[in-house]
Amino acid sequence: MKVFVAGATGAIGRPLVRQLVAAGHDVTGTTRSESRAGAIESAGAKPIVCDALDADSVLKAVADASPEVLINQLTSLPKEYKPKDPDFYVQNNLIRSKGGHNLVEAAKSAGVGRFITQSLSFMYRQEGNWVKTEDEPVEETAPDSFGDSFRSMIGHEREVLGAREFQGICLRYGFLYGPDTWYAADGTTGLEVKQRKFPVVGAGTGTFSFVHVEDAASAAARAVESSAGGIYNVVDDEPAALKDWLPVYASALGAKPPRHVPLWLAKLVAGKPTAMSAVEMRGASNARAKDQLGWKPKYASWRQGFSEVS
Repeated sequence: MKVFVAGATGAIGRPLVRQLVAAGHDVTGTTRSESRAGAIESAGAKPIVCDALDADSVLKAVADASPEVLINQLTSLPKEYKPKDPDFYVQNNLIRSKGGHNLVEAAKSAGVGRFITQSLSFMYRQEGNWVKTEDEPVEETAPDSFGDSFRSMIGHEREVLGAREFQGICLRYGFLYGPDTWYAADGTTGLEVKQRKFPVVGAGTGTFSFVHVEDAASAAARAVESSAGGIYNVVDDEPAALKDWLPVYASALGAKPPRHVPLWLAKLVAGKPTAMSAVEMRGASNARAKDQLGWKPKYASWRQGFSEVS
């Protein structure tokens, strides 16, 4: 099929383009930077330099490519993770809301039949059972920058799923690890763990769901060929509490075991939303993605995947 990948040079976009080309699809990929167009072409896809925030540019790019399927992998996250910065998520929220809207409108205009977009599996309400399915409510009233980020994502999900002109699929990714992510050995989180600046907070009960970037990409590739629509958690098989996965991750990096700090101190240092996530965040189940998309992660557990991060 003819597939349009917005954000083709990102952490997920790169392996996704490679996987789609290997599967025999005719792929067009976008990048904001002229200097990155060559990487898309080298992967066997047609590059288009396009500003996702420019509606006319997006409209023309999608119209020229005339795809059957459009995949939104746009992000604009800073290299360093600084959630206490009130502007930390601003650009990424803009890409998700305005950039995502521009893609939706362009897809409608071009007659795209299937719209696949990335989302988040860690925005479920921090209450009740520790592992959430797609049918459970998301957190729309979270405070500060976390709340703004969630609301921009939820709004984009609703726009995609509410469109009548195409079939919409939202892939709620877990915490990404692998090359060019915060959890890479040279990423912000990797460096913090090596420096023992990423502690186990309080009881460490916050439950994380991870997914390797290769598996995140393979889920999108599976969604291209599936007839299913709706929301899917794209995570590995083992949701895990902070107190359980962080020591394993530190060991994989060759770092000393993480420190333990009380919740009150974490609130002062990292901010209340981040600190509370360390004890209250919920994980996600991948059962629906396995059953309906026929997707199976190569890295079934972070235990396996973390061993390769160093």
